[in-house]
Amino acid sequence: MELGFVFRTAADRAARGAPKDARVYQIAALSSLLAYGLTALHFEIGLAQAAITIASAIAAQWAGTKLARLSAFDPKSALISALSLCLLLRTPSLTVAAAAAALAVGSKFILRWRGKHVFNPTNLTLTLVLASGLGWASPGQWGNPAIFAFAILCLGTLVVTRAARADVTLAFLGFHAAILFGYSAWLGQPVAVPLHRMQSGALLLFAFFMISDPKTTPDSRTGRVLFALLVAAGAAVVQFVMYRTNGLLWSLVACSILTPLIDRILPGPRYAWTRVPPTRPGESNRGDSHENAVPFLPAGNRDRLAAGRI
Repeated sequence: MELGFVFRTAADRAARGAPKDARVYQIAALSSLLAYGLTALHFEIGLAQAAITIASAIAAQWAGTKLARLSAFDPKSALISALSLCLLLRTPSLTVAAAAAALAVGSKFILRWRGKHVFNPTNLTLTLVLASGLGWASPGQWGNPAIFAFAILCLGTLVVTRAARADVTLAFLGFHAAILFGYSAWLGQPVAVPLHRMQSGALLLFAFFMISDPKTTPDSRTGRVLFALLVAAGAAVVQFVMYRTNGLLWSLVACSILTPLIDRILPGPRYAWTRVPPTRPGESNRGDSHENAVPFLPAGNRDRLAAGRI
């Protein structure tokens, strides 16, 4: 009894002392994945490109902070975008890598609707680079070791739980698996085929770190489940009907346009990382809502927040 009480007390203290901002866990998880990829998997990205990508994203965040007259400079979101690009984007040009990082961060300041990002910054940038032919995504770089996939799964679970978006991740993985297994069964393929398609580090990264972005997913749980279904179905159309690669990326960027409509039909409480109030009289905090807003506003107050009245 006493030993159990000690363990529970220690766990409670650890929970109270843990960072409340879910982005801290995302940065730790993505940094660990990138370090593992550079040292053990020998990613096709050099340290110079990784450094330039991160520096460009941080610089763009600083410039956006100044132009938007935010109350404080917060590099966490920019760092997440930069690390995600390091993990997925491949280009022979350092200029393209730097421009992609700046574009990802800049899109958060420009492409907005009612206080939310329209697109996931990394997803939007990857699709634009792919469309321009200046780079490519590397979905097969992770390999299929079960222990590494399990490590990504554990890190991702931690992140989405802290970010309160585990529902959209689990729903997407369920719909995606059902489509893959159903399609293979219709074609008479062995079970090994859809299992192989599911054994992808890039798929897990997409599910746990991209589609689960709280600032671009619908506000309500029902809306997020519907969103996950649309993304999974769209990816299947791209892959099995249009016969194009990177179906998940193309589907997510297309379905993100529907998020405002889903929020209107299925409203829910707005998610926020943290609250950062203005520090000086006359200093605007409207830009803070590009990352921060009042957590879980009642439905009646969301329109007032978007109009700048609260």
